[in-house]
Amino acid sequence: MTDTNVPAELSYTPEHEWVRKVGPTTVRVGITDYAQGQLGDVVFVQLPEIDSEVEVGESFAEVESTKSVSDIFGPLNGSISKVNDELDSSPDLVNSEPYDSGWLVEISLDDASALDAQLGDMLDADGYRAVIEG
Repeated sequence: MTDTNVPAELSYTPEHEWVRKVGPTTVRVGITDYAQGQLGDVVFVQLPEIDSEVEVGESFAEVESTKSVSDIFGPLNGSISKVNDELDSSPDLVNSEPYDSGWLVEISLDDASALDAQLGDMLDADGYRAVIEG
């Protein structure tokens, strides 16, 4: 798995979501390079409504590929503050740029300390590499 891109600055879940802090109470979420590689060509992404609630471990979106349909699970508790509308017309961005233009949603929390605590419970890059190489 040494060819899989696992950026050190991100946090990860064992379910192959990545999380990037983009504000004091906001994170951007997507699926990892490893996950998109396992899925194959992404042809459709179903994203949640703005303001819908997200809970850790609960499905909140779906990614459909030529191989299968996969649930995307909440990496933390919060509410959807933004969705990546570009994926409506270009779902393949999930494959080509999983950590950049292929992001899925932004999730906001009520306070920064809650966000930092939840991020602290996630995997770092080395921990995520152990999961995918395991």
